[in-house]
Amino acid sequence: MRRRDLITFFGAAAAWSLAVSLRTPAHTKEPPKIIILHSGFPNRTPIHLLLEALSKLGYEKDRTATIDLLGGEGDANRLNALVAQIGSQKPDVVIAITSPAVVALKEGRLSVPVVFAFVPDPVGLGVVESLAHPGGNFTGVTYSESALGGKRFELLLDAVTGTTKIAVFWNPSFPGHADALESIRQSASIRSIEVFSRVLKGVEDLELAFEDAKRASAQAAVFMADNVMFGNRKLVAETAIKHRLPTIHSFPPEVRDGGLMFYGPSNDENYRRSAALADRILKGARPSDLPVEQPTKFELIINLKTAKAFGLTIPELFLLRADEVIE
Repeated sequence: MRRRDLITFFGAAAAWSLAVSLRTPAHTKEPPKIIILHSGFPNRTPIHLLLEALSKLGYEKDRTATIDLLGGEGDANRLNALVAQIGSQKPDVVIAITSPAVVALKEGRLSVPVVFAFVPDPVGLGVVESLAHPGGNFTGVTYSESALGGKRFELLLDAVTGTTKIAVFWNPSFPGHADALESIRQSASIRSIEVFSRVLKGVEDLELAFEDAKRASAQAAVFMADNVMFGNRKLVAETAIKHRLPTIHSFPPEVRDGGLMFYGPSNDENYRRSAALADRILKGARPSDLPVEQPTKFELIINLKTAKAFGLTIPELFLLRADEVIE
């Protein structure tokens, strides 16, 4: 082949190659891998709120993102096994729900970015260095369980007028419970209210715990659920009604399933802000550069059906303070 013909040949081949490349779509990036780790029973929680928040940001399960939902079911060994599994899967981000899940991830020494939610004291747990400067690979949304303990106590007294003694059901191994109990005791001391503290050892201990509270003459109760109790919240509500002991709870589903009252951070806001932090990480931000956020919206929910089951009349002015009344 003559030199001129050779040049013409290679020129035509290059043009053809360019034309093909313009018609062929560029290699698409793998969809992001997101793992949601809950220390309890995620499908017994309003986890759909988190999935909806992620979807609105463009991360739709099995379409634009790979999203795996894992639950420890209140079992520390199972939770640790899931953390090891996460380490081998190497997701782009983990969204960890509740303190035990976050602590397990921290102790697992994974390098994957983690966004946490429903974790009352991430600094005290050693998860982050400070709220403003988390350091490491953890950030998320937090709140003060201690402050909420005192507030729930005050609301319970306002709703169940004439109360002189309350019970507090709690789990000393669940992060935040001890701080909340101390806050309740301080508030009770100021108002000359007696506190009956009862540790819950499991579902099999629930009936006896309520019997003990009634024998102690408690007239109402602050109920602090751990993963197992939250997963059995309908049974908790039925037991409270059976023993005629009005309760205030830590999470909205407890009240929607029969508890008397809830006060605390908005679930919807917590999930929405957690999803937003995960989105920022997936777009290149480092967790260490994202300050831990605190709630701006708190809700009071009252179940009037449960109040009627107790024969309890909630003061009208108190009802007007509620964000939601279940009738």
